[in-house]
Amino acid sequence: MVVSTGRVVGSWRAAWLRVEGSWAWYRRYWKSNLYSSGLQPLLFLVAMGLGFGSQVPAGPATGGLSYLEYIAPALLVSAALQTAVGESTYPVLSGFKWQKDYLAVTATPVSAGQLLGGHLLWVGLRLLLAGTVYALIALAFGAWLNAGAILVVLVGVFTGIACAAPVTAFAATTFDEGFRFNALFRFVVMPMTLFAGTFFPIAQIPLALRWLAWISPLWHGNQLARGVTLGGVGPWAMLGHFAFLAALLALGVVLARRYFYRRLVV
Repeated sequence: MVVSTGRVVGSWRAAWLRVEGSWAWYRRYWKSNLYSSGLQPLLFLVAMGLGFGSQVPAGPATGGLSYLEYIAPALLVSAALQTAVGESTYPVLSGFKWQKDYLAVTATPVSAGQLLGGHLLWVGLRLLLAGTVYALIALAFGAWLNAGAILVVLVGVFTGIACAAPVTAFAATTFDEGFRFNALFRFVVMPMTLFAGTFFPIAQIPLALRWLAWISPLWHGNQLARGVTLGGVGPWAMLGHFAFLAALLALGVVLARRYFYRRLVV
């Protein structure tokens, strides 16, 4: 409950008020969201890591690890990215066009930029919750080699938010019924999931097409996740992967903030 003080709340408090609103809504439908945010990556882990993985011997392609140990970090990051993109497409468009709650929020002292900050904070909390649940259950399957799994959860959150920011900007420029989102999922998210090093090293991809993986945020997230728990990724490479995602996040925030103000204020 917010007590009136006669003063406009600060930026962080304003953003957090949006998070509180999202949480109040989420508590009523979390069960319908359980499969996509929690059970789906675990089913992939069982099917690919234990099922298909039983036919994949440990070797150079997996760094001498079992296939379960190899894909577990990447599946967490991949699920985080998909959840972040999902939360930044139709829900954002709904805030502008259908439910129009963004218009209601910005009619208060909460600014468009603070609204955007609240959205990204909420996405981060969703990813943190889903990633923690995944990590704990994956532990029961013996998917983790060490406590680096904790850092994998944080990598998943960071990768997801880095993708959520530009997708939110994309959603803020969408005025139709969201048909463009179908193309985003079909031609960007799904190919990233399959060919960005989640299930096999990108060295298996022809060199002429490998650059598509290099510019994929999921590949950078996968490399970070494997680096913090499995090793094999040098410190300069880790810094490069982090810098790529940080630059994507910064660009996305700048664009999303501009389009939020353009659509809600100007």
